[in-house]
Amino acid sequence: MLHHRHSAFIRTVPALAVFACSTSQMGNSAIPSQALKSGFGPTATVTAAAQSLPANAGHVLERLNSSPRHGEWVTVSRSPTDNIRAWVVYPERKTKAPVVIVIHEIYGLSTWIRAVADQLAADGFIAIAPDLLTVKPRTAGSDTLTQQEASTAIRTLDPAWVQQQIDAVAKYGMALPAAQPRYGIVGFCWGGGVSFAHTTHSPSLGAAVVYYGVSPAPERFSSVKAPVLGLYGGNDARVNATVPPADSALRSLGKTYVHNIYDGAGHGFLRQQSGANGANMTATQQAWPATIAWFKRHLEG
Repeated sequence: MLHHRHSAFIRTVPALAVFACSTSQMGNSAIPSQALKSGFGPTATVTAAAQSLPANAGHVLERLNSSPRHGEWVTVSRSPTDNIRAWVVYPERKTKAPVVIVIHEIYGLSTWIRAVADQLAADGFIAIAPDLLTVKPRTAGSDTLTQQEASTAIRTLDPAWVQQQIDAVAKYGMALPAAQPRYGIVGFCWGGGVSFAHTTHSPSLGAAVVYYGVSPAPERFSSVKAPVLGLYGGNDARVNATVPPADSALRSLGKTYVHNIYDGAGHGFLRQQSGANGANMTATQQAWPATIAWFKRHLEG
């Protein structure tokens, strides 16, 4: 059980390419120096001021409208009758970039998720956010639905079908002329659970970041190959109850799982940065630099 939390509590799962740690819970003073240097621990706040963060929910339009990066809608096809719309944003860089797939919340592909994709592009990745509610004839797309309608529609999606769509988007992304042949995934809320599930599905996945998403059943972890970073709000008992079983299972299998629980932050802290009396912003300032450091470490060739 996670009875003791620091503002950036870390646990690690030992693996060949990951720093080792004790199996006991650790305070900040016990975090290995490699974790601190890699930007996955509390010192991520040191660099947060020098890095941009995703837009708060109330400022997404101005961020998107002022972005210098190229973003466009594309259609990814698995078959003539199975197409998915996606928002793609390209970084401004001379070299080819890794791909990061952005899985939206239960509200669908919102403007906020598009702004998260834009920030990932600002940080050097080709970001692709598929709209899992645009596959005909299921719905007309997230932008035509209310939050309640989107939530209801998402609950009807077959998880296996969702993973097949992500596979298609990953294949599309890595085939882009400006892309490196490797990809990662990040998801939020419902999408966080989907991104964690994708680690059990795809042997070619390079890295995963899970924002406050529920963990898969422990018996599914034997197929996991990608390193996983989990980022959770301290005031989110529903989701956090699934962290210890995942940690135990992945640890026993020698898989890579680092998770941070931010004291006082709530579910959805990256979207609602002004909430929880400052704790959501503190969590954001630590979580986003850790996210970028994770993807750069595991995806950059």
